[in-house]
Order: sequence, then C-alpha cells, then structure tokens
Amino acid sequence: MRAPSVEQAVEALASQRGEVIVSNGAAAANALGLTTQVPIRSVYLTSGRSRTMSLGKQVIELRHAPRWQLTLAHRPAGEAVRALAWLGPEKAEDALKTLKRKMPAGAFGELVAVASQLPTWLARSLGKIAYG
Repeated sequence: MRAPSVEQAVEALASQRGEVIVSNGAAAANALGLTTQVPIRSVYLTSGRSRTMSLGKQVIELRHAPRWQLTLAHRPAGEAVRALAWLGPEKAEDALKTLKRKMPAGAFGELVAVASQLPTWLARSLGKIAYG
C-alpha cells in the first residue's frame, strides 16, 4: 500500500480537525502562472494553530493565516486571493490584470464579490482593475 501524498494527508487532517487548510500564496501564484518560482517546502495556510508535521521524510508546515486569506478556500478565486497576498501591494495590480485575462469571468467575478472581506490595499487594486 502506498503512503498518502502530501495533499491527501493535508485533506485528511483538515476534515479530521474541522480546519480550513489551503496552499500558501507562493504555491498559488505558481499554479496561476504569476511566478515561475517553485516552492521547495510544503507550507500550507490553516485556520488552526501553526505547527509542523512529518509525512515520512517530508516536513509539512502549517501556518495560521488570517480569515481573509482563507476566503473561497478551494476555489480558483481563493487561490488568487492567496497569490495576491503573497505578491503584496506593489505587484497586485499587474497580477490582477493578468488574472482578469486568464481566469474565467465567473471566477474573477467571485474574486470581485469578496472584495469587502479583503485588506484595503487589495480591495482598492481589485476595484481599479475590475471597474477601471
């Protein structure tokens, strides 16, 4: 029998503990094509406490994240929120222009719909790209 993958182990932990656990911003930015950096460590964001766990020889780091970074957890728009948080205010507008072009309209609409839950810098950038 094969050992569970990191993703399977994280999903099992999330359902067992009733936590939201999602990929971190760097991994999300890479998955969305906003960066070519590939994260080498397994770091996930969680609604629970920060901690590390081992899966065989691999160490998985769980970092407590603010609620807004866990918004739309397992949806493309949620991945975009985490990617934008990781990129920061300086790079958000350029990244949002790219996301508006690349994401399906419905997913970008979901992102716009949660703007009120996001930090001011991100909500402003989102409004500028969505309506400007």
